Amino acid sequence: MGNCVSVSISPDQSVKKVCKWLDVKVGYVQNLEKNLSALETTMEDLKAKRDDLSRRATREEDRGLQRLSEFQVWLTRVETYENEVNNLLSARNGQLQRLCLLGFCSKSLILSYRYGKSVSMTLREVEKLKSRVFEVIVEQAHTCEVEERQLQSIIVGQKEKLENAWNHLMEDRVGIMGLYGMGGVGKTTLLTQLNNKFGDMRCGFDFVIWVVVSKVLQVETIQSEIARKVGLGGEEWKQKEKSQKTDVIYNFLRKKRFMLFLDDIWEKVDLVEIGIPFPTTQNRCKVAFTTRSKAVCTHMGVEEPMEVKCLSEKDAFDLFQKKVGQITLRSDPGILELARKVSKKCCGLPLALNVVGEAMSCKRTVQEWCHSINVLTSYTVEFSSMKDKVLPLLKYSYDNLEVEQAKMCLLYCALFPEDDRIPTEKLISLWICEGIIDGSEGIERAENKGYEIIGSLIRASLLTEVKWYGTHNICMHDVVGEMALWIASDLGTQKNAFIVRAGAGLNAMPKVENWNIVRRMSLIKNKTHHLAGSPECLKLTTLLLQKANVANISSEFFKSMPRLAVLDLSYNANLFELPDGISELVSLQYLNLSYTSIRQLPRGVQELKKLIHLDLEETDNLSSIDGILSSLHSLKILNLSRAGFSLDCNVLEELQTLEDLEVLTIDINLLQCLEQFLSSSRLTCATRNLTIRGMRLESSGISLPISMDNLRELNIVWCSISEIKMGTICIKSKTISPLHIPKTTCFLSLSKVIIMDCKCLKELTLLMFAPNLRILSVQIANQLEDIINKDKGGQGEKSGIVPFRRLEFLTLAQLPKLKNIYWSPLPFPYLKRIDVISCPNLKQLPLNSQSGKYGEDGLIIRYTVKEWIETVEWEDDATKTRFFRANLGGFDQDMSHTN
Repeated sequence: MGNCVSVSISPDQSVKKVCKWLDVKVGYVQNLEKNLSALETTMEDLKAKRDDLSRRATREEDRGLQRLSEFQVWLTRVETYENEVNNLLSARNGQLQRLCLLGFCSKSLILSYRYGKSVSMTLREVEKLKSRVFEVIVEQAHTCEVEERQLQSIIVGQKEKLENAWNHLMEDRVGIMGLYGMGGVGKTTLLTQLNNKFGDMRCGFDFVIWVVVSKVLQVETIQSEIARKVGLGGEEWKQKEKSQKTDVIYNFLRKKRFMLFLDDIWEKVDLVEIGIPFPTTQNRCKVAFTTRSKAVCTHMGVEEPMEVKCLSEKDAFDLFQKKVGQITLRSDPGILELARKVSKKCCGLPLALNVVGEAMSCKRTVQEWCHSINVLTSYTVEFSSMKDKVLPLLKYSYDNLEVEQAKMCLLYCALFPEDDRIPTEKLISLWICEGIIDGSEGIERAENKGYEIIGSLIRASLLTEVKWYGTHNICMHDVVGEMALWIASDLGTQKNAFIVRAGAGLNAMPKVENWNIVRRMSLIKNKTHHLAGSPECLKLTTLLLQKANVANISSEFFKSMPRLAVLDLSYNANLFELPDGISELVSLQYLNLSYTSIRQLPRGVQELKKLIHLDLEETDNLSSIDGILSSLHSLKILNLSRAGFSLDCNVLEELQTLEDLEVLTIDINLLQCLEQFLSSSRLTCATRNLTIRGMRLESSGISLPISMDNLRELNIVWCSISEIKMGTICIKSKTISPLHIPKTTCFLSLSKVIIMDCKCLKELTLLMFAPNLRILSVQIANQLEDIINKDKGGQGEKSGIVPFRRLEFLTLAQLPKLKNIYWSPLPFPYLKRIDVISCPNLKQLPLNSQSGKYGEDGLIIRYTVKEWIETVEWEDDATKTRFFRANLGGFDQDMSHTN
């Protein structure tokens, strides 16, 4: 029937094979617990090995090398098995609970067998991955051809900026980097240096692409430039629709590692619309751009935009010298010092330093240099090349402002002196009274609009924000100021439309050929002692004369200024009286007489029917304003802080007749006046700044109505006072009745409190209910024991109120009985500084190791007696380490300059 093969297997061999098979299968269950433990340990070892090798690979890639594909495959397999192990270990407890008979069997044998087999097989694969040895994980990368861009021949002061920008760009977490700053500050130069550095560093990128975007965003132009750089261009490319180009770019770049530079963007560039894969830590691609607008950085998704600032004075002069050249600088012994003055006029702006330095390089006599300084000081636009090369470039930022109001507000800022800190609140009041901002719907609403405009100008790099002793100010770069004046003069065709002679040392009114074209005039910081004559200024709307040493104003001076809306005479210490001719200013809306020596207001002030804003702060010699205020029916803002006259009941009655009054600052030193003031809801609701001084209130204390929503600053000085309470106004009896501690915050606007030399006062629990308090200074209060008393403030704590969440500065001085600020640690997220002077019984501070951690520089504790901080009882060792050791040895012997 054919050939047959017979095989004979002995019974012993069969039994051995079956036993071996059973041993393996049963072992999945019997060895489950041991295998799980081994799997967990082996996986931890594998992850550690993976992390070490990944870090090594990243370091090598930063040097321009490229990781091997087989190493990348290994990393992927590790990630796969890491997920598998996590799933197995997450089911661990349930599976082990099924085991019985000391682990030799299971209540659900099939399930345990399957699970145990998975554990065993996975363990075997993890051990294989762990045992893999890599002699090499990277190799020489494909070097992309970086198109080097030409740089200026002279670059100064950018070495540190370049290093910081490069280090930031190379961080793994950074996908998009934004460089912002004013025009001409050197953003493109910095970006160009970054681009060129890629040609040397070889950082593993497949493509380094540079695109100039410019003011008008054209997506297809950007697409075509990218296509050209990566080799996608050609006739076929030109035939494609924009959406097709988007797809082509995306599908090409998503497989590559690219570095994209976008220079000079003015609005958000939609990467998706162009076809640019969004940079992530996974694809390790990057985008860097320059812009003049910080807002654009935000819109592009940049979390930490980097501001490119002007050069320091030293670097600026170094750049200027190099542009001028040593031959010119040495041509006369006097030129070097004059060169310093010319350099300072450029205020560190590289564009101006380059242009002005180049223009001065051929001027080799002292007289030429002196003439140039005069031109730069009086009317910069007439300086050679400034009108052609510098101001037009800056004007792009002005033209890009979308709101016409913002443009008008910016031009107004040019009226102030160089490097002047302009208080934002005052500036906005000027805009309102000039009519640039509509104040008809309420001062607060108009102010909010003003702050929005200032924010937009800051984000456009046209203004700079400056904080000065707790106040908000803005500053305008001098070259931006010159640009604004150039625009205000209709690009130089109407030179006298804006006359700005701030700080020019004038001792008389400037000579003007045609006063009829003058719209705004600034003579701030001059020596104009006498204002005489009657200049015919039919279009003049603003006249700024603060700090001008004005001592005398003729009665005819204001005769021909029918449209004058703003008159600022503040800080003229020798000005003792105003002429009655001020009544001629029928359009006046803003009158500032603060810090003058005015003895009385002339009756002519009563004729200023359109007056909105009257400032009489620090008018020490002012004897009375009786009978004046009741005629000013349009008055909305009245500043009487620290005025010389003693406020009486007659003046308070006049104040109550001002139906449009929205903002009031006032000092009160008579008990009868205080009671009358506090019982007037009209006055208390309008009050922003209240000072109570020299009163004896031991029995009743002070009850502040919770309706004082606009109160921003509270000063209580030289008083004998038992308590400061919250109260409600009783309309019928016009009295204040004390209020129990509320369950919510009340004084929402209160940001500054000064308590000075107050006897009998034992606590300030009221402050717990001022959530926006930023500055608190308590000095010379002999009986004060608590800032916030636990018995009185406990109800607020139960309601979830956490005090001092906005506090920035806390000063405690000469408080011999003070024991507590608060009874438990507080977060103090914005607190920058605590000053403690002569508070021997203050042994505990409401701090823990996390307090004050959110500020830029951290919380600083200052003190005059070193022994005091050594006796403080800290919350725990971590708190002591943070505050005690950080401040030890750093105490200040002179605390007289504290806020």
